Amino acid sequence: MYTDMDQWAEIRRRVLVDGVSKRSIQREYKLHWKTLQKILQQPEPSGYQQSKPRAKKKLGPFLPIIEAILRHDRQAPAKQRHTAKRIFERLRDEHAYPGGLTVVKEAVQAWQRQHAEAFVPLSHPPGEAQVDFGHAQITLDGVPAKVALFVMTLPYSDALFCCAFPTECTEAFLEGHRRAFDFFGGVPRRISYDNSKIAIAKITGSRTREVTREFGRLRSHFLFAAHFCLVRRANEKGHVENLVGYARRNFLVPVPAVSSFEALNEDLQAQCRQDLQRRVRGKPTGKADLLEAEAAALLALPKQAFEARRVTVATANSLALVRFDGNDYSVPTEHAHQAVTVVGGIDEVRLVVGPRVVARHPRCWGKEQTRFDPVHYLALLERKPGALDFARPLEGWQLPDCFAVLRRRLEGELASQGTREFIKVLRLLEAASVPQLTQAVEYALGVGATSADAVRLILEHRREQPVGLFRLDGHLHLKAVRVQEPDLTAYRTLIREVQP
Repeated sequence: MYTDMDQWAEIRRRVLVDGVSKRSIQREYKLHWKTLQKILQQPEPSGYQQSKPRAKKKLGPFLPIIEAILRHDRQAPAKQRHTAKRIFERLRDEHAYPGGLTVVKEAVQAWQRQHAEAFVPLSHPPGEAQVDFGHAQITLDGVPAKVALFVMTLPYSDALFCCAFPTECTEAFLEGHRRAFDFFGGVPRRISYDNSKIAIAKITGSRTREVTREFGRLRSHFLFAAHFCLVRRANEKGHVENLVGYARRNFLVPVPAVSSFEALNEDLQAQCRQDLQRRVRGKPTGKADLLEAEAAALLALPKQAFEARRVTVATANSLALVRFDGNDYSVPTEHAHQAVTVVGGIDEVRLVVGPRVVARHPRCWGKEQTRFDPVHYLALLERKPGALDFARPLEGWQLPDCFAVLRRRLEGELASQGTREFIKVLRLLEAASVPQLTQAVEYALGVGATSADAVRLILEHRREQPVGLFRLDGHLHLKAVRVQEPDLTAYRTLIREVQP
């Protein structure tokens, strides 16, 4: 087909306007009669249209094999499906395919285009949200680290909230919701999720799910409705998946170097607020205005605070250590071999026996690490004072210099009993803080009263609060109150009777 547009227009003008004969045009431009007729009938070239696909002589017999492989791939994990190169290798090695890689690639692409799924655009009314996790790289205290990025979006206003956590876990999932609701100023009425094990204990039907206890607690507290996507249909929450990538590209490039997660999340929240000034294509106004309008569709935040935590039950071992999330945390040795309830939060781990919290530790996000509280082992060391200098829980325990002076003085005065007496002093930390006990020890050293009982009396005396006099200042309504004087007649009679 003749396709030079300039000559096409020139031929039409010369024949149809200037009256040049068709035969002379044929000779001059070396055109077939049928080609000239098409030029005169059509204002522009129609383009080349192949009536039927060219036959693939080498690949043709192998097309059913390629189709069978691609159909079977639909049931395989997404990351373990055949590439065009892998299909070519199998055709060559298993079926003696004599052709090249390029035509195999073209056949695979053609089949995938033909069988690609189409989706219906979904509407997003105000008050609905979508949630997802992504991952990103940061530099934390100079060390490269991978973090979990919690993202919640409101598709109607396109408002976005994201925050980072050390890992993707139940506590991070719950805390991410709490922070997102605070950021948006309300709770979405309906939130869409994928089929994460954090939220789902069991898939019971196409749309029905048995949720985990902690997700049920979250939903009950904030009263939102949960919507779970069909299995392998993440397009139902495609809005948040797109914004996970947007947040990573725009908020975390270049790779941020931070000193703590608190600093990182403060920066992420500031960027989320800045993003509200952006206007999205197809939206009538900016994100901030849309979010303000959407606020009327959000549920009010509950007055009662929500604690993002995970509760498990474990048993303290013979070293008075309780394992939680791959790390060990100490409890007082009296609770060794006992069942302990572990309450794991984002910042703190609480260990509970019965109704009482027996230990608190900062949350450890590493693996196979141990967190000791030296005070937990003092009661056992009092019975085994010879282990004081070799006790692992006390390694690196930095106490003020006055404690070392006290120990030397006690051991000098009481010999072997001095170590046990010193441990008795340390055990006062079970009910007092280090600064409080330090002041008591310094005073005891100054007055020469260094026994454990003396230090305890000094500590208790310093913690006593003097009785204050009640004043009527600020209580003017009490000035009008008159208390009737008591009748002391009986008391005076009693006094006269006992006097000699």
